[in-house]
Amino acid sequence: MSEQKGLYQLPKKIDHYLATLAKLYAQEGQREKEAIVVNAQVRIQEEWSYDNLDGRIVGHALYLTVPESLYLGSVRGRVDLQNGIRKDLNKVHNFQFEFIDEVFLEMEEVEDQNWRRKSGLLQAGERVLPPDAATRLWGTEGYRVFLSHKAEVKKETAELKEGLALFGITCFVAHEDVDPTKEWQEEIENAIMSMDAFVALMTKTFHESDWTDQEVGFALGRGVPLIAVKLGMAPYGFIGKFQALSCKWADAPIELAKLLIKQQRMLDAYITALPKCHSFEEGITLSEVLPNIKKLTDEQAKRMVSAFNTDSQIHGSWGFNGAWPSKYGDGLAPHLSRATGHKYVVTASGDIERAKP
Repeated sequence: MSEQKGLYQLPKKIDHYLATLAKLYAQEGQREKEAIVVNAQVRIQEEWSYDNLDGRIVGHALYLTVPESLYLGSVRGRVDLQNGIRKDLNKVHNFQFEFIDEVFLEMEEVEDQNWRRKSGLLQAGERVLPPDAATRLWGTEGYRVFLSHKAEVKKETAELKEGLALFGITCFVAHEDVDPTKEWQEEIENAIMSMDAFVALMTKTFHESDWTDQEVGFALGRGVPLIAVKLGMAPYGFIGKFQALSCKWADAPIELAKLLIKQQRMLDAYITALPKCHSFEEGITLSEVLPNIKKLTDEQAKRMVSAFNTDSQIHGSWGFNGAWPSKYGDGLAPHLSRATGHKYVVTASGDIERAKP
């Protein structure tokens, strides 16, 4: 690796030149290119190439990650668009010994577990969910997680449900969530049909119940995210190929939240839950998920900044404000910068804001 890597000027100024390019495209009526530049998440690979033997003239690769709708609309002309944006960028910047050698358009990665059903071509029977079932079982918000468990650990499962609520996760636990006046099996099926994720709490006797195995089979058929928590028994059969988590009951809420935060609906539920934080201690617990957030849209980042700036418990939590980095990390701002590609800073007043280009 070159000793100069990280010292180049063009990568540091790329957002400025993309903004200039967007204005140019707007003036020229090049709406497709303008939309790509405006909506893209940006990253640069420095020292992609060299234009001379002594390495003084350096080319960088620019990656533009755009929403699916934009990518699909441009995919057939992608090569021409990439070359056009590359040439235009090299015309507007003024760095003599640096240039953009390649531009790559990429599609934003979005989890879509139900793409087969959404196509309208999936040939399979589908159970019709009663209109009021989802609200009755889950409430009106939160990421819906079905907790499959044996009856002898119902106390621990209820405590796990309470712990997960902090992160914006709403859980279905059959022994306490099924109305005695309702048909037991029907309500369990309603919950499985409307859940976002399935968690198998694999205690030593998990396999001895016909209900737990049937719930696992139903979840496999739904194709939702599935996590097996090893609490005395290792995953078996088809569930063995899915993500397994080995932890104690007390650690299960945070460890499950760290895994589930990869799902966009879970991430949105987590962000919605932030302003409901009731104490600095809860804020520290919530902050443990931050390193596991890989990508944030500008809107999601804006909501997190708002929660930090307006909620005193989040603002005062060391995990979010970075006041005790050796124990609780550097705080929210660096994670926002990492997950968005934009610079976020803590102001003199202690608030967080997005730095101006």
